[in-house]
Amino acid sequence: MKIALANDHAGLALKNEIATWLTAQGHEVIDFGTDSSDPADLPDHVYPAARAVATGKADRGIFVDGVGYGSAMIANKVNGVYAAVCQDSFCAELARSHSDTNVLCIGGKIIGSAIAMEIVRVWMTNEWLGTSDEKYSRRVAKVVEINDENLKPVE
Repeated sequence: MKIALANDHAGLALKNEIATWLTAQGHEVIDFGTDSSDPADLPDHVYPAARAVATGKADRGIFVDGVGYGSAMIANKVNGVYAAVCQDSFCAELARSHSDTNVLCIGGKIIGSAIAMEIVRVWMTNEWLGTSDEKYSRRVAKVVEINDENLKPVE
């Protein structure tokens, strides 16, 4: 898979660790994040990464900032992006299997490296249950309908 990564200064170290792991797993990383610990404006990095997911240039995205919520707020403004903040592996599993999220947001100041890497592993290896369970496909279809009614298509 092609994975779009984005981060601000608060997520730099964790983003680099995630990139190394993804590459070792055979994924292609497209890095939209800052490569500096100097203060960076999160929208400058998350927005282009979210657009890459929305347009199919990336299959999924993993965005890391201080808390995770800033990345999710930005990403969820882009049509076709379904971002979830996950702070434990249980949430990561459900975000993929129940909600078919295509972007994972993590707070580099909230969780440590070991937990973050387990969240990434779980989120990357769980599949959406909507292909075999109608209740999940029905629920996600309603979210997609809301998305399509309210957000303009990404060109």
